[in-house]
This record gives sequence, C-alpha cells and structure tokens, in this order.
Amino acid sequence: MAPAPTSEPQWYRWCGEDLEITLRVQPRASQNCFVEEQGGSFRVRIQAAPVEGKANDGLRRFIADAFGVAQSRVEFLSGEQCRLKRLLIRSPRRFPVPIEPPVAPSSARLTARAPAPGATSTLKRRR
Repeated sequence: MAPAPTSEPQWYRWCGEDLEITLRVQPRASQNCFVEEQGGSFRVRIQAAPVEGKANDGLRRFIADAFGVAQSRVEFLSGEQCRLKRLLIRSPRRFPVPIEPPVAPSSARLTARAPAPGATSTLKRRR
C-alpha cells in the first residue's frame, strides 16, 4: 500500500526554533537564487564554483543573508561533498521561500503574564 500523499513540504522541518532544510545546489550559476521545490528538496543556484569549498562558503553566505542570520548560525548537517545538502539555520528571522513558522507549544500559550498593578489593558472587554 502506498503512503498517503501529504500537503506538507518534505524539504524542511522545525527543530524547536531552528530550521532544518534540504537543498539541491547548482554551482556556477549566473546568480544566487532560490528556484523551486523539487522532490523532497529545494533547488538553489549559487555563483561560486565547487572548488576547495567555495560553493559551500557561497551557499552559507547566501542562506545566512536570505534568512537574516549570521553565517555562524548556518550549519551543514550533511552533504558538504555533494549537491544534496542538509543545513540547520538557528532561529531564522526572515523566510525568503514559503515556510510555515513553527507552532508554539501549548504550554507557551498558557504562560501569559498578568499585567502590572495599576496598568491599563489595551484590549476591549466584551459585554
């Protein structure tokens, strides 16, 4: 029996606040850009040549800039020597491609702070 089709993308997943992505990288491209989702990965074009780690360095810079994080917050999990790569982005701030933000755990929603004594609420009360 074939597995049921899912509508959720298979090329990324959330690990708490960190984002793990699977990319298929095309080096020596005319420009750095995201292309499209394709078969469990997202295609990315990188200008750098795959020589002496230059393409990996270029990919790290491109991903860090696109997701609004420092280069040190982009980590290779696998694929440093091949085109299919898995990366971990620590607490991304921007989403240059369609990615659903992580769902807050239910316990986080229940820990709202009480207003300070004498503070006024900006919420309107229902009657």
